[in-house]
Amino acid sequence: MTDNRKFEIVADAELPGTPERVWQAVTKDTAAWMFPTDQWPDVKTVEEYPTHLVSRMEGPNGWFNQLEHVLEPVEGGRAKLHYVHSGIFADNWDEQYDGASKHTEFYLHTLGQYLQYFDGQPVVFTDIQAPASSQTPDGFVQLKKALGVDGLAAGTPFEVDVDGVGRLSGEVDFSNENFLGLRTSDTMYRFFGRNAFGAPVGMTVHEFGGSGDSDLTAKAWGAFLENVYT
Repeated sequence: MTDNRKFEIVADAELPGTPERVWQAVTKDTAAWMFPTDQWPDVKTVEEYPTHLVSRMEGPNGWFNQLEHVLEPVEGGRAKLHYVHSGIFADNWDEQYDGASKHTEFYLHTLGQYLQYFDGQPVVFTDIQAPASSQTPDGFVQLKKALGVDGLAAGTPFEVDVDGVGRLSGEVDFSNENFLGLRTSDTMYRFFGRNAFGAPVGMTVHEFGGSGDSDLTAKAWGAFLENVYT
């Protein structure tokens, strides 16, 4: 049996970009701040550029996943976003809802970072998963300690040497018990403490400027994560 239950996650944010730029980011440039969605089989049920967008995917037994973006211009070239993510979770409803709602805050923050610092730049996206051994209660704390940023608050400058990766210097732009964001002059590193939601710790790398190599990035960070959780 499955426990099919509807969910709705609502968030509001003010973003450092016009509605036109935010529209571009959430439709074409998702690899720059979240993950590539260009192959998603979604249908745009509402497409009123640049103020109202609803994307929906449907499946068997009433399953659906829907994203709604409502955008309003704000003085100073900014935009107000009203975001609604709704759908059905098939199993482990509480855990999935908790994970999805907390991811929303982090993704929308990262969207703002992209618009403020890297808007329109070419990006190379890399997704790396830690081994299953990261699925322990302290798995994410282990990672922060290995990175040398444990205890650093958002807004704090950092400079660390990461084994096999090299020297990183920039700012901690997000940090809580489940997520960590590090931003350098040309890259955003996003770390996900999904051990709290029944999955391995993960990370994404968003390299701007056109010189990134996803295979090399995956190899270097994959080896680092393997060592952290050995």
